[in-house]
Amino acid sequence: VGQKIMSRLNIAADPRGLFKRGLGLLFIIVGVAIISGADKKLQTKILDKGFFDVTKIEQKLLETRNTEKMENDVSNIDENTNKSITKSDMTYLSADEKSKKYKNPPELSSIDGYINTNSKPITLSELKGKVVLLDIWTYSCINCQRTLPYINDWYAKYKDQGFVVIGLHTPEFSFEKVQTNVEKAVEKFGIKYPVVLDNDYSTWNALGNQYWPRKYLIDSDGFIVYDHIGEGSYDLTEEAIQNALKERTYKMQTKETISTSISKPLGTTEYIGSKVDSPEIYFGSARNVYMGNGLNWPSGSKTFSLPTSYSVNKLYLDGTWNFLSEYAENTSPSEIVFKYDAKNVYMVASSEKGTEVEIYKDDIFLKKINIKDEQLYTLIEGDSYGKHTLKIKILSAGLKAFTFTFG
Repeated sequence: VGQKIMSRLNIAADPRGLFKRGLGLLFIIVGVAIISGADKKLQTKILDKGFFDVTKIEQKLLETRNTEKMENDVSNIDENTNKSITKSDMTYLSADEKSKKYKNPPELSSIDGYINTNSKPITLSELKGKVVLLDIWTYSCINCQRTLPYINDWYAKYKDQGFVVIGLHTPEFSFEKVQTNVEKAVEKFGIKYPVVLDNDYSTWNALGNQYWPRKYLIDSDGFIVYDHIGEGSYDLTEEAIQNALKERTYKMQTKETISTSISKPLGTTEYIGSKVDSPEIYFGSARNVYMGNGLNWPSGSKTFSLPTSYSVNKLYLDGTWNFLSEYAENTSPSEIVFKYDAKNVYMVASSEKGTEVEIYKDDIFLKKINIKDEQLYTLIEGDSYGKHTLKIKILSAGLKAFTFTFG
């Protein structure tokens, strides 16, 4: 057997053989492609055609995971807790039985700051006996922002019945590590429940999380009995909260009546993910993979000029820009053009001195915005989903552009 293998390997080892010559030719072609930039052009064409669109793939995975997860979680909870609270028919699991079915959450670790706690540390262990919703979010994330009206309603509705919310703020960008920035956001969004800063991702990692937002529901025995990724399914999440509170009420033998109504908060924004066909667009050199006029640009300065036509979901810049890992900053009056397929457009941006920008949709002027604070800005609120062209005229230097997101 060994001799047969070696005889076959000799074909590949022969320096004058077809295998070695073919391999050498392949290396030459790859080398020429890299030097000429043809590899980048091929990559761009692949992205243009929609192959390997990470955002779409992730959305499909989330939809599939959430469907399966919610079916499992709701069946696990409802079979034991969605019943009338009477001693004759209640069959809740004991803590020992739950330990074989559910996991305990890791403790909050390496917390960098506390908000709405009177500056006092809080732990999950001290909250055992209550029902806790652990919400992972970050304040510049539009997906997270759209969930907050529901969480605020749930907290106000159930906080006097043994329900606690903890907002685990895990930053995507460096400026979201600054506690005063998070405090401004907490006030802006009307958040009254405790928020803790997970700046080093230690609790995020301990949970094995990869998403913003994500909600873990911890019952009064200290087990994670419900887990939801992303937006939506607010009715199922509230039903899971109600069922956990019903179980707590039964086991503690209190006379509280847990509401079965479903919250419909004001100020919510409709979001239909299947109709949004533009991915999140990053400006910083670490993730700017959708550049339209030029290769995906590394850190450093670059001057751009706009082309005469634009492709969908490609980022076009005009003027001189300085690229850093997380953002790109214009160093002269500049423009940004992006042809998107969605209804609403948002931008994470900032400017140390303040920068005024003009917003155009399909070459029609909409409004002026003054960019200053490090936050998410609403650029366009459309009437319907579809393809449109966004143009931003930046009237002076100093705009730090982090990302576009869509809704």
